[in-house]
Amino acid sequence: MSTAVQLAANLANAQSSSGPKSEEGKKRSSLNALKTGLTGRTVLMPGDDAQAYQDHVCRFIDEFEPATAREEELVQSLADTRWRLLRIPALETNLYALGQLEFADKFDAEAGPVRAGLIQAHTFLAYQKQFNNLVIQETRLFRRFEKELAELKEIQAERSDRERRELDQAARLYLDAKQQNQPFDPSGFGFEFSIDDIEVYLKQRTGPPVPSALPKAA
Repeated sequence: MSTAVQLAANLANAQSSSGPKSEEGKKRSSLNALKTGLTGRTVLMPGDDAQAYQDHVCRFIDEFEPATAREEELVQSLADTRWRLLRIPALETNLYALGQLEFADKFDAEAGPVRAGLIQAHTFLAYQKQFNNLVIQETRLFRRFEKELAELKEIQAERSDRERRELDQAARLYLDAKQQNQPFDPSGFGFEFSIDDIEVYLKQRTGPPVPSALPKAA
């Protein structure tokens, strides 16, 4: 996460670049980094801890256990969106830190606590557009997170139900084969389960098998 010192360095670099020439333009240009970390495809900003990000993504993978390409896409997007959401409080703090540097020579006649409060208020007014943008981005990111989380839960619930039904069908065929002393190969019926998977399912199952939409073997 960018620190106040790094933000100040960004401001200094902007002032010495071939970009905006006015003082106001240079100050606003230094805030560009605050935008790229919340929108677009860029997830990591300069100063972000790549290992911390990787650990963050791994926690999402461990929690949601994606099993299909679409589930993997959703879990990655959820992790990235949460990473951006977690960045917003620090960006707000950095804006105020930037204001402390930029407006350090203001309100000199006021007492310490009063002066600090005035500088903070002046910072908010000076960068009100940026603060408002953070609120807008936070709302947008939260809605995206909720939408994709709902889609992931729906997909995984459908997959779980389908797997349960297929396991039930495979168990029926397996028990039929055992009763007839016949070998049983799940893959021969298009199943991806192993015999061990079927036996675990039979041990865990309570109640009668759920009717399967798959046709029984002739």
